[in-house]
Order: sequence, then C-alpha cells, then structure tokens
Amino acid sequence: MPTPAPDDSQNEVNRILGKMASGDPDAANALASLIYNDLRKMANYYIRKERIGHTLQPTALVNEAYLRIAGLKRMTWENRAHFIAVAATLMRQILIDYARRRNARAEGHMDPDGADALARMGGEQAKELVAVDQALKRLGELDPRQARIVELRFFGGLSVEEIAHFLNLSDRTVKREWAAARIWLRDEMGGA
Repeated sequence: MPTPAPDDSQNEVNRILGKMASGDPDAANALASLIYNDLRKMANYYIRKERIGHTLQPTALVNEAYLRIAGLKRMTWENRAHFIAVAATLMRQILIDYARRRNARAEGHMDPDGADALARMGGEQAKELVAVDQALKRLGELDPRQARIVELRFFGGLSVEEIAHFLNLSDRTVKREWAAARIWLRDEMGGA
C-alpha cells in the first residue's frame, strides 16, 4: 500500500487545502503538484491488482479522479487524510464503473459511454471487482464505520493511525474494526 507522505508534506497539503477552502484559485494547482505522487502510488496499487494488460493506466486513473475531485465545488477539506480518502473512494468508483461497463458489453448490452478498451478487461476480474463493491456496500448497510475503515485502509492506503485520526477513533478500535470487517468480507464472498 502507498506510504504516507512525510510530516512536512502533510502540513503543506493541509495548508494548501485551507487555501482551497478560502477560494484561492492557485491552490488547486499547488495541491496537484504536491499530492500527485501519492495519488500515482495509489493508482499503481489499484492497477497492479487488475489483470495483466488492463487497459486503464495509472495516469488515466489519477487524472479521472482529480477531475472528479475538482468537480466537488462545495467540498471542505479537513486535511490530507480526508483528501486521500476521497481520492481513494473516487478511484474505486472509477474502477467499478469500468468493470460494470465491461460486464455490460460482455453480456451484449450497448454502453453509450463504453470504450473499446473495456472489452479487453478480463470478464472474471471485472465480475470480481463488482462483487467486492457489492459486498462492501452490504457491509456499509450493516456497519458503516467498518465499511469506511475498509475503504480508507484497503483502497486509500491510509495507515491505522491516519484512519484513527480522520475518524476520531483510537488506533485499537480501528485495528479491531479492520480485522472484523476483513473476516466478514471473506465470509460474505465465500472465502475468496
């Protein structure tokens, strides 16, 4: 999983996020250059989990996520962990949308937004990615906090300490919830 940025970098990101909240038009560009490597590491992590030859590249995933983040006009960023958590959620959604479009095409449904590249994504992996997403949504209905911890830890690459700080929980609670959520998800997905 991606490692957190050094403290100086975290502080700088937090400062720039504050400027963004104040409406500074140059803050978004400053943030992009500062956080790009973290987002790229996260995208590489996601893409490595996909099949060999997956057509969505890490740069495209980062760019798409950043465009979606830029579209969140009313978002008030708390800190770097909050920004990374939102980016992780968006990257996950992009990959899930990608897989769903692939599945729709494989089943012969027309997809007006689909690209030919989607046809090259492995059908089994696309179905597995959608199954993971559905299981995580079911967990969210049963225990929203556990689902959020899974999303932040697994998809966002945040450390236990970062998650604890972001969710205002103890490290111990995050570890316990993370372990319980992993067991539930494994059972829910038939031991996969």
